[in-house]
Parts: sequence; structure tokens; C-alpha cells
Amino acid sequence: MTPIDTLDARIILALDDDPDATILALSRTLGVARNTVHARLRHLAEDGALKPFSQRLDLRALGYELVAFMSLSVSQTDPGIVAGLLEVPEVISAHYTTGDADILVQVVAKNTRDLHRITNAILGVDGVTRTSTAISLDEAIPYRPHALLRVAAGSWPRPARSEARP
Repeated sequence: MTPIDTLDARIILALDDDPDATILALSRTLGVARNTVHARLRHLAEDGALKPFSQRLDLRALGYELVAFMSLSVSQTDPGIVAGLLEVPEVISAHYTTGDADILVQVVAKNTRDLHRITNAILGVDGVTRTSTAISLDEAIPYRPHALLRVAAGSWPRPARSEARP
């Protein structure tokens, strides 16, 4: 994946400000050629830097009010664990981890009864030996690439530097 440069970051930030902006409007806002904006967006999409539109969806709109994180202990010899987790639609992300858990899985559920069903489905995946679940009470900091894009665009506030140095 090609790293995002300053112009790419500015284009994405402009789309954050106005998701319905046309390429022409973006080019005028950013002061760059329309073809440049179009080529940059196409390259970002083809390179995989831009994720599918569905990843912007708030899953509460589908009735999934509960978010939980499950630490899975797995049999290291079973290659089908990820495929098995993909069969559970409420699994929205999974990461291999270090520490006590082998895989950290984020799931959504409609309520605690639904979470119990999902937990049993995950325990039914070949190779999953144990789960430990933490229910999210509230999202303290949502996914926020905006701050990193501002750093990449050179527009993140920098702390004031003291003139006096020790």
C-alpha cells in the first residue's frame, strides 16, 4: 500500500467535511486540478487505502445496541478458526494478539441474550477452546483516523515550544 501524502490527506479531510462533494468542488476547495483529485481518489481506492462505504455504518441502525470484546484461546494447530469466525455475521473484527488471548474479537449483539447465542456460536468454531467476554458500556473514543489525517496534512495543532531550554 502506497503511503498517504499531504494532498491525499487533504482530499480525504475535505470529503469528511462534505461527503457529497463532487470532484470539481474538491478541486476548487483544495486549489488543485480536477484530474489530479480524480486520479488520487482512484488510486486510493485501487490501493485499498479507502475502505468500503459500509464500514461507516453505525450498527445501532441495524438494531445492534451491544458491543463486546471477546478474548479467544485457540488451538494453534487448527487453520480454520478465521473461516469459522467469518461464518458468524456479528463478528465485526478480529485481531491476533500477544498475551493471554490468541485472538481478540469484536462482536455486536442486539442484547445480552443475543450475545449469549453469539458466544455459543463462537465456542462452536473448531479450534476455539475458551472465551472471555467484556461488554462495552460506552465508546469513550470512536475510531478516529481524522486526527492522523490532520497530522499527515500538516494541520494538526502543534504544542507551543518553550523558548527557555534546560
